[in-house]
Amino acid sequence: MEVEVSGIKKAYPHKTVLNNITFSTKAGSCVGILGSNGSGKSTLLSVLAGVHRADSGSFFYRGTDLLRRPGQIPRVLGYVPQTDPLMDELSAWDNLCMWYDKAAIRRELSEGALKVLGIDKFLKLPVRCMSGGMKKRLSIGCAVVSRPGILLLDEPSAALDPVCKENIREYLSVYKKEGGIILMATHDAQDLELCDACYILTNGELQAYQYDGDFHRLANILRME
Repeated sequence: MEVEVSGIKKAYPHKTVLNNITFSTKAGSCVGILGSNGSGKSTLLSVLAGVHRADSGSFFYRGTDLLRRPGQIPRVLGYVPQTDPLMDELSAWDNLCMWYDKAAIRRELSEGALKVLGIDKFLKLPVRCMSGGMKKRLSIGCAVVSRPGILLLDEPSAALDPVCKENIREYLSVYKKEGGIILMATHDAQDLELCDACYILTNGELQAYQYDGDFHRLANILRME
């Protein structure tokens, strides 16, 4: 397996948020992390992204434990949190230039991720003037210009219109076909169609869930968590 997450634990005073989180996946796959609000989905992704430190556990990618070598994380992993990490006063181009060299950006605009995401259509627009869908696409673009092998997405479709959702899913399908691994926290039924495996996070523990297309059944399960 390309990715192996094992024994991840994270606790705060009076509450264990993550307890022995363990799963694995291969190249070209998408893992969906489901759960009610406050279940710990965002905490799990932030731990895997190196933003927060786990109390214990490992996160292996191609034989390297990224939790033990956090300096490797930016080289192999892109992370898009719920809140878009963009500079409001800067344009899309200037935000991209904060992270990547101009040659890489131009390459991706002409034939890569930025082209698929449609960022070339609003390249000079300041972030403060962008729609929510534009901001989300730009955030994803900033995370993948370096072509990381893993992409972490926290509620990528939340509050977006259908056109933006479809644009993002189109890119994610391409990313998977090119061998990328997606770990996604989501509540969106259409996002689940991209997933090769799903897990429900409840009471700090991860349980495998076979999504059969019945979103009402899933909603009832999450409602009881």
